[in-house]
Amino acid sequence: MGMKNSRWLSLMILCTGFLLIVVDMTIVNVALPSIQKDLGFSQSGLAWVINGYLIAFGGLLLLAGRLGDLFGRKRVYLIGLGIFTAASVLCGLSMNQPMLIAARFIQGIGGAISSAVILAMIVTLFPKPDEQAKAFGVFSFIASAGAAVGLLAGGLITQAVSWHWIFFVNVPIGAVTAVLSARVLASDKGIGIGRGADVLGAVLVTVALMLGVYTIVESSDYGLGSLHTIGFGTLSLALLAAFVARQARGRNPILPLRVFASRNLSTANVVQALMSSAFLGFFFLGSLDLERVLNYGPMAIGLAFLPVALVMGVFSIRFSAQLINRFGPLTVMVAGQVVAVIALAMLGFGPTNAGYALQLMVPLALLGLGGGLTFPSLTIIAMSDSRPDDAGLASGILNTAGQVGGALGLAVLATLAGGRTANLLAGGADIASALAGGYHLAWLVGACAIVATLALTLIVLRRPAVRVEMQDECLECEAAA
Repeated sequence: MGMKNSRWLSLMILCTGFLLIVVDMTIVNVALPSIQKDLGFSQSGLAWVINGYLIAFGGLLLLAGRLGDLFGRKRVYLIGLGIFTAASVLCGLSMNQPMLIAARFIQGIGGAISSAVILAMIVTLFPKPDEQAKAFGVFSFIASAGAAVGLLAGGLITQAVSWHWIFFVNVPIGAVTAVLSARVLASDKGIGIGRGADVLGAVLVTVALMLGVYTIVESSDYGLGSLHTIGFGTLSLALLAAFVARQARGRNPILPLRVFASRNLSTANVVQALMSSAFLGFFFLGSLDLERVLNYGPMAIGLAFLPVALVMGVFSIRFSAQLINRFGPLTVMVAGQVVAVIALAMLGFGPTNAGYALQLMVPLALLGLGGGLTFPSLTIIAMSDSRPDDAGLASGILNTAGQVGGALGLAVLATLAGGRTANLLAGGADIASALAGGYHLAWLVGACAIVATLALTLIVLRRPAVRVEMQDECLECEAAA
């Protein structure tokens, strides 16, 4: 009993560390106007408060996941948590633009290093399928609820104190989490560095991913078809191709290409990228819709998104594991994808001046239900075929797919929304209707992206639930004996 409680305590500690990372991604958004006014940022310069973090975070996830396999996941997790907490102090103390941007970049490094190994540690803690489903449900809830918590906390702290404290609050939480992690989490040695690390491969993949994320986040300013976007995008793909070629020939690759032999892992990453683009695109553009069209304030925006977090949390923690054990993760994921498509379609076809109770709260709750069913199931399917010594790498790949896919999807959806708004304004529409028309188009495109993931799920993915059911039957046989 003590061992079981220790494992769930370890999960809570890991999720607290991950909550810090997720909250930090959204809490800054609400404080951006105050940061801009205080430090004198231009509009383009202000974007780098977000982009500096994203580039470091997205670029290092894959490398960090593999380092966890090699050197021990607990060690890597603690290093990342320490870097993130220290960088939060620097962010809070920032008195000029370069210091804040540099501190945010370092914060992204820490966030990537710590979060890249968490899924692998959960797999190790909970090898039994039923407990693993519950654990991934908790993790998925933290990942989704953190966005709403960030919006609420950002508005409250910025209005009550100052923007500096959205970073300072990370310090005591990060320090306590690090101490508890050092004491409670089980130590692991890792598989070792072997005959030497693939340093060139590590440099290639990190630069390629950072350059790719940079290209994506800057495409909103330069345009998807601009020379800047195409040029840097091509360079990023060339570096990535060189990395893949090296991994195919290297003696000790940092990314063994055998992991992609798993049809489930490869397909799940595509699904993760498309699902993330739809969900992140909705949260970002939805907050703009609430602010610019419906005139919601920062606190009201955070409260408006609560149905998504609450419903997703209830199903992720309480019901998803039961449904997964009863029907299998593939069936549950299909149901979640269908519900998410319905929710985004309702929002996309909704009126410009939507009333909250019926026209927003209901589809938002359905979106939370769709996420609560889909993401825990997707995580189980993605990790089901990974070898124990590759679990950290698989975790890093899945996180990278979500971050890079989400960033790319958001850039595409924001571009489509902006183009639609411009066309409506040119046609004589008022500002509110034109803005709403752009946002609604983006949500419908997001719904189409989830339809594509539904097709991939039904056609390509295999059922890891067979293994779950077989293990359950074995346990019943042992109990009867």
